[in-house]
Amino acid sequence: MMSEILSRGIKQVLEDSSGNAGASLALYSAAFDVQSQIYIPAGTSGPKRKQIERSGATVCQVDGPRENAHKAVLDAAANKQEAYASHALQPFHLPGYATIVYESYEQLGVLPATLVAPIGHGSLFLGSLMGARSLEAFMGKSRTVMHVGVQPANCAPIVKAWEGTVFEGFVEPGIAEGTQVSVPVRAKEILEALIPGKDLLYVIEEDAIQQAWKELIRAGFYVEPTSAMVWAAYQRWGKDWPKPIVLILTGSGLKFN
Repeated sequence: MMSEILSRGIKQVLEDSSGNAGASLALYSAAFDVQSQIYIPAGTSGPKRKQIERSGATVCQVDGPRENAHKAVLDAAANKQEAYASHALQPFHLPGYATIVYESYEQLGVLPATLVAPIGHGSLFLGSLMGARSLEAFMGKSRTVMHVGVQPANCAPIVKAWEGTVFEGFVEPGIAEGTQVSVPVRAKEILEALIPGKDLLYVIEEDAIQQAWKELIRAGFYVEPTSAMVWAAYQRWGKDWPKPIVLILTGSGLKFN
């Protein structure tokens, strides 16, 4: 994304984020003398907000659910005529996410048989799916990798759509803040790419996320709760998945309160 911003001579950008993407964009912007303004939910964990602030970005806290920050930045981009460097809407992030699969192949020596990732807006999940497709095509294979996506029970619009049921909105805020997205940008693309009977989507309850988070810490992986959902899914259903299995852990526990 930053390479694309610099190639176009853009010097001011806007972004909305639950924390991680905003912190990343703020830091890259600081390195390349680009002014950034990051819109985050007011409930974003303190370490994530501080990381954005310390990078010199302007932080705009928006009350209410994650979707409110998204709406606020869209209004700001339209009014200010500034570049919206969205990690969700812009396509330039997807090839970066795809490299996760390339690295997995490089380290394992074989394609993962199962790839597990959390879903918020869905860019990470879609990008990794694209990466697997690219490698499969290069190797003359056709969709050998099983893709498993997880969402929290309090905010699971893609899982509900996959199951053919209605997503009724947030029950209450949850600890997997990276996935608190009620209207995922990549939902349609993900649902079109998944193969019924091969790929899987799961809902993870709040207490299971908490438990999985603690288990990962005890195993030496200090991640934020959003990441822990993949471990919860593996513990519950993973014995039936084809191997090797790759779980994508997406955020450091140092960023969680």
